[in-house]
Order: sequence, then structure tokens, then C-alpha cells
Amino acid sequence: MLLLIKKTILMILITLTIGFLIPEQFKMPVIGASENSYNQESFWYYPWGKSVTHKGVDIFAKTGTPVFSSTIGLVLFCGNMGRGGKVVIVLGPKWRLHYYAHLNEIKTSKLSLVNHDKTIGTVGTTGNAAGKSPHLHYSIATLIPYLWRIDGSPQGWKKMFYLNPIDKLRQ
Repeated sequence: MLLLIKKTILMILITLTIGFLIPEQFKMPVIGASENSYNQESFWYYPWGKSVTHKGVDIFAKTGTPVFSSTIGLVLFCGNMGRGGKVVIVLGPKWRLHYYAHLNEIKTSKLSLVNHDKTIGTVGTTGNAAGKSPHLHYSIATLIPYLWRIDGSPQGWKKMFYLNPIDKLRQ
């Protein structure tokens, strides 16, 4: 019981540290990918299938290409998630959730600390990407809403919770 309490306190301290003190230091999550590997206009594209609006970017690569965490962070979830298929969700700096979907393989575990050097999975076609070209769907959500981002676009009120990952990929 004491070990569980210590582990919980440590995870809370790590989470607080990640959220407030550690700089983001963003890097491309798909090994070998470039600006030619994704559509520059795909964020908040409408219409986009069952999700209505595309809230991320699809980075195309061969099946099995390594996927790294774009920032340092704490893995909050890894497993199967409906349309996303095999998914990893990482809590990164600034309280941002980094969502990696359609993975062929997951190579991390829940509550693991990850960084740019640690493979979290591989590019695939799981979930609603089945039958399509292999890619990583990558999105960034914030736990702290950016109210000024709301606009008149389809599902525009949801924009306060999503950041454009393409802006980060261009850096």
C-alpha cells in the first residue's frame, strides 16, 4: 500500500513538472518524414468522414516506420480506440495531449515516460484507416481551452481544444 502511495505521488509530481516547467521542444514524430509526407491544408478540413472535421494531420509513411513521441511526456493511454485503431496518448508540456493513431504496433506502455528517442509505435492502418495508405494520424489537444480560437467553421467551438500540429511540424 505504501509503495502504491509513493508511486501515485511521484506520478503527480512528474505530471505537474511536465505541465509547467519543461519546454516543449517539438520534433517530427515519424522517422524520415518531411513536409512532403502530409497535406499542408488537412487540419480542420471539412467534410471528413464520420468525425466531420479533421482535427489533426495524417503523416504518410511505409507500414512499420518508427513513430517517436514528438515531445517528452507521460503515456496516459495505449491500446485500441475505435476509429483511431491502435492509439497512444501522451501528456506533454503545457498540458497538451498528443494523440498518435492508426499505429501498426504499440511499443510503449501506460505511465511510461517518453521522449524523442523512444519509439512509441509504428505507422499502420488500424481503425478507420484500414484499406487506406499507411499513415500516422497525429493531433494535439489542450486541457486548457483556448476560447479565442472558436470560429464559425463546422464544429468551430471544438477548435478551442485543438492546436494545429502542422504549425509545429513546420518549425
